[in-house]
Amino acid sequence: SPTGLSTDLTTYNESEQQIEVLESKIVELKSLNDSAPSEDMLDKISKVELEISDTYKKIYSNISPWQRTLVARHPDRPKTKQYIEHLIEDFFPLSGDRAFSDDKAIIGGFGKFRGKSVLVIGHEKGHDTTSRIEHNFGMPRPEGYRKAQRLMKLAEEFDIPVISFVDTPGAYPGVGAEQRGQSEAIAKTTECCLSLGVPIVAVIIGEGGSGGAVAIGTGNTVLMLENSIYSVISPEGCSSILWKDNSKTVEAASALKLTANDMLKIDVIDKIIQEPSGGAHRNRLIAMNNVGDQIEEYLNILSNQHGNDLKHARQERYLQIGRSGLFSDTLTTANSMLDEKYGKANDRKKFKNSAFFRAIAAFSITIFSVGLAYYLFS
Repeated sequence: SPTGLSTDLTTYNESEQQIEVLESKIVELKSLNDSAPSEDMLDKISKVELEISDTYKKIYSNISPWQRTLVARHPDRPKTKQYIEHLIEDFFPLSGDRAFSDDKAIIGGFGKFRGKSVLVIGHEKGHDTTSRIEHNFGMPRPEGYRKAQRLMKLAEEFDIPVISFVDTPGAYPGVGAEQRGQSEAIAKTTECCLSLGVPIVAVIIGEGGSGGAVAIGTGNTVLMLENSIYSVISPEGCSSILWKDNSKTVEAASALKLTANDMLKIDVIDKIIQEPSGGAHRNRLIAMNNVGDQIEEYLNILSNQHGNDLKHARQERYLQIGRSGLFSDTLTTANSMLDEKYGKANDRKKFKNSAFFRAIAAFSITIFSVGLAYYLFS
């Protein structure tokens, strides 16, 4: 539907093929019941509906990281525009970075969230071919990030909290974007988030791809939908770089530790928002209401804190992640590959600290010094 609030599942992932068969059976049974209503037919429909529910529970109780990636990218998942339409009243969109142009991959504006004035910014992927092209598939250019900076600074001037919806495969890697300072725009937007004196609640609603996601996802509170992903690179990109083979996406997804549970374990996010059975695309209204309830809860907590406290807490949070590192006790597939190629880090360190290595180094320095002295004085 135009509002994006339909609960019909029109696209199926690889793991949902059994659901597609059962739902086709439901449609057939309902058609037969319409032409010749009977209690027996209604019982059959109820049994198939119960079977669909059980099948969804089985599928999603043991879903792999790669399957979760496919769910996060599901075309029917609610997008930022739909969250705004459902949760924000009197939304007034603002456009442009006041330097180059407007980038529709990031949308933003002011409105009322459950009675409170807020700034809403977020990545927008689009819902059909035309809108996806218009929004560049949710991949922002530098002007999109500079627009986000402008709006966040405006929100700070009026002491208005920020709600950020993250859903991007990553920042746009085109030549024009790089020429206009893509990396600088991402870094400045991240810095803007860190220095803001108002509450920021970020929600990862689909894909959280690399710095393109971090730029507007650096919040006091970071929430993540159950079937969303958050990663430094896509599984396809990781597979291509590490294995030189695009078919290793399943292994890459596992190695990247990109699921909500992985992020919660290392304190990158604060809470996982549960999705309806079968994912947010299965029942958008329930999913969006769940997100709204969690945003309201955390905004109420953060609104009682002073601006400087909010800023310092946010900065300390991300500095601590840098200090402690991520997955420090886990040997990832990527580390295993590097160890096989270059030897284990501990072995390399032992060699560098060995007497043999030091003797070779000392001898080399002595020869170099003698040669240099001879050259200078001859």
